[in-house]
Amino acid sequence: MKPSEDIKPISYFKAHASEVIADVSNNQKTLIITQNGEAKVVVQDIRTFEQFQESLALLKILALSANHLKEGRVKPIKNAFDDLQKRIREIE
Repeated sequence: MKPSEDIKPISYFKAHASEVIADVSNNQKTLIITQNGEAKVVVQDIRTFEQFQESLALLKILALSANHLKEGRVKPIKNAFDDLQKRIREIE
């Protein structure tokens, strides 16, 4: 994304909404809309938004994992699988 190309004033967005939406959607772009010279909103196509949300979820999982490692809240994989097998046997 080149911010210089992907920033438009709200007046442009109002006048060209259908074109902007088509461009954003077809090219999986992100557009920044300004109001009074200040960035106010972001317009994204749904696929880009979903990918961003998935990436964010993975980053949160990574951060939680890093915290668990720091706090010593880990166990060897063999123990983890043994615990899972035990739980499965209890359910059956």
